[in-house]
Amino acid sequence: MPEADVSKKEKNFYADIPQKNELFFLKGSNNYDWGMKNRLARIFNPASGRTVMLAFDHGYFQGPTTGLERVDISILPLAPYADALMLTRGILRSIIPPSTQKAVVMRASGGPSILKELSNEQIAVDMEDAVRMNVSAVAVQVFVGGEFETQSVHNLTRLVDAGMRAGIPVLGVTAVGKDMVRDAKYMRLAVRICAELGAAFVKTYYVEQDFESVTASCPVPIVIAGGKKLPEPEALDMAYNAISRGASGVDMGRNIFQSDAPTAMIQAVRKVVHEGMKPKEAFEFYEKMKKSN
Repeated sequence: MPEADVSKKEKNFYADIPQKNELFFLKGSNNYDWGMKNRLARIFNPASGRTVMLAFDHGYFQGPTTGLERVDISILPLAPYADALMLTRGILRSIIPPSTQKAVVMRASGGPSILKELSNEQIAVDMEDAVRMNVSAVAVQVFVGGEFETQSVHNLTRLVDAGMRAGIPVLGVTAVGKDMVRDAKYMRLAVRICAELGAAFVKTYYVEQDFESVTASCPVPIVIAGGKKLPEPEALDMAYNAISRGASGVDMGRNIFQSDAPTAMIQAVRKVVHEGMKPKEAFEFYEKMKKSN
């Protein structure tokens, strides 16, 4: 039995101070359960409200992508500088140390390789396994306008249902086929569909024209995909423009791990995303860190 409260000090219930009930810091997330919010707060920095996700899940359909031939060598040194790691469960179990404190966003859809029609994906990870691996979110590809659009939308909604039961957020990843136009009109359609169907946050591509309308019309946070490898100044410029126009973070892969100096690059990206550093200054920072390493 616990000991009785025998303290003679007068109790103070602070009756004159109302209990605080603070709103959750992340756009569109205030009505989630505690577990969902806690997982989102691991992905998004509560101080800045933004995230730098390091994407290296390319192997689920590309195999050993350039720069990812040995994830243990190329990626693990970068992990300390990321807010979240975007990966597959195979890499999580085989490479990532269980002692890591980084958020994990796990790819949960898959099926065809680059040799086939990519839009024909299925759910590839059971939510029970996601819980077992203690991930912060699961990611599913959604092919709005693709041949297998309905299948991919069903993948999203099934994961959202399972995620709500387990307290795990779902990231909707808007896939753009080679025949689709990458413009604000399409992005508005794709991200809004993902959000309307329950995605807690959405990953999409940055577009130069009218990107503000994409982020404004999406009721949940948007993170931008890094896309193909760009020269470092251009990648930093893209990150800055996306953040200044309403994005809540970046999910960069090739623009970091294929950089001439990956460790310097991810640190420069952090400066842009979390501190609002201008692209020119961020590139100077990159050059400085590149020389010091």
